[in-house]
Amino acid sequence: MATWEKILLGVLALLIILWFFPGVKTMMRESQEAPKDWPAVIVPLIAVVAFVIFLIAMVA
Repeated sequence: MATWEKILLGVLALLIILWFFPGVKTMMRESQEAPKDWPAVIVPLIAVVAFVIFLIAMVA
C-alpha cells in the first residue's frame, strides 16, 4: 500500500471516530444510569462455554 493510501485511511478512521464520538459519549452516560443485569450476560456466556466443551468432548 502506498504512503498516501495509508495516510488517507488514517484520516478516514479519525473522521469516523470523531463522527461517532457524540453518540458513544451519550451511550456511556446512559449506561451508567441503567440498572445492572448481569444474569443476562453470564447465562448465555456459560451456555456457550458449555457447548464448546461439549463439542470438544465429542471430537476427542
